[in-house]
Amino acid sequence: MEFVRSEGLPIHIKSWCRNVEESAMVQAENLARHPALRHHVALMPDCHCGVGMPIGGVIAAKDAVIPAAVGVDIGCGMVAVETDVPAEKLEDMRFRRAIHTRIKELVPAGEGKMHKGPQDWDGFEEYLDTDGSDAQFVTDIDRHNLGTLGGGNHFVEIQKSDAGFVWIMIHSGSRNLGKRVEDVYQEKAMQLCERFYSPLPCKELAFLPIQDEAGQNYLRDMNFALKYAFENRQRMMARCREVIAEFVPEVNFIREVNIHHNYAAFEEHFGETYCIHRKGATSAKLDEIGIIPGSMGTASYIVRGLGNPASFMSCSHGAGRRMSRTVACNTLTAAECDEAMEGIVCDRWQPVTRYGKGKKVLDLSEAPQAYKDIEDVIASERDLVEVQVRLTPLAVLKG
Repeated sequence: MEFVRSEGLPIHIKSWCRNVEESAMVQAENLARHPALRHHVALMPDCHCGVGMPIGGVIAAKDAVIPAAVGVDIGCGMVAVETDVPAEKLEDMRFRRAIHTRIKELVPAGEGKMHKGPQDWDGFEEYLDTDGSDAQFVTDIDRHNLGTLGGGNHFVEIQKSDAGFVWIMIHSGSRNLGKRVEDVYQEKAMQLCERFYSPLPCKELAFLPIQDEAGQNYLRDMNFALKYAFENRQRMMARCREVIAEFVPEVNFIREVNIHHNYAAFEEHFGETYCIHRKGATSAKLDEIGIIPGSMGTASYIVRGLGNPASFMSCSHGAGRRMSRTVACNTLTAAECDEAMEGIVCDRWQPVTRYGKGKKVLDLSEAPQAYKDIEDVIASERDLVEVQVRLTPLAVLKG
């Protein structure tokens, strides 16, 4: 742990992030003053400013759920698969490029990219059969999006371990579904808190009482989004397994790890049951296997949780941004970003229009330079996790 801040706050802030940006610290202080929160606020080493709550934050709510403390990409998370393929089999860049191209053919990637037809999944019907006529979050978009990567910082990577074997890693979530759930219940929470004059440090931290119908419905719909996100990653990984088997027929797949890092769950900590919110944070219970990805072009880690109670048994979910997307696009150059990706198969930087300004700029928002140093992040949480496997990228497919 880097520091504890308590002066003038109802509950402590415990931080594994050495230098918390000012805007994120303001958000952490708001959380420490929240009427529904207990014990302390935990900031992971990848902490940076989010909406209402810092990304890389963990909180314990009593009898309440806070939609903004889960966020819009409900169930965003990681899946990784270990293979017995020696990394030297993928040494040839052209061979790697062929694998990369084949994955792109099977896994739709990018904002708005989806399957041509609706995807079947029992989870849709199970959700629609639940009690409550307002179980509204299944649309044609969700049926077409299942098994797709999305955009932003979501990715598929082919990696090699320090032991010399190939791994596959995917970062994705509940796609448009999670955002719609958050939008609906964030509005309900703000209306409810305003109606009952609930004292809030900021309106984004509006909450829903667990015993309230809206609170129960949020938990139902959030959990559906978690299941959707889990299934989404599994389907993409199934396609990636097929591709690796197509190019290396003798492959054996050894193990798969599939985890969330944006969710709320009821857990016991310090002798009481709380609704633990992890926004950009990963569960790290004792001996629990987790995934901490680096930025595009840098190392990622498979870790074992140490069950540290001070972090609510949590750890970081990645490297964490050090530049906003806008700053990265406006200050980085394609040449320096290309240099950072030397030897890694990936697509070139694409021009995008930023925030309706009409002017197109190269999208460098996900370049390695836009993120914190993953080695520093891992070093800051040695009391939270134990590193099991270090992975470095061979090929990267970005959303």
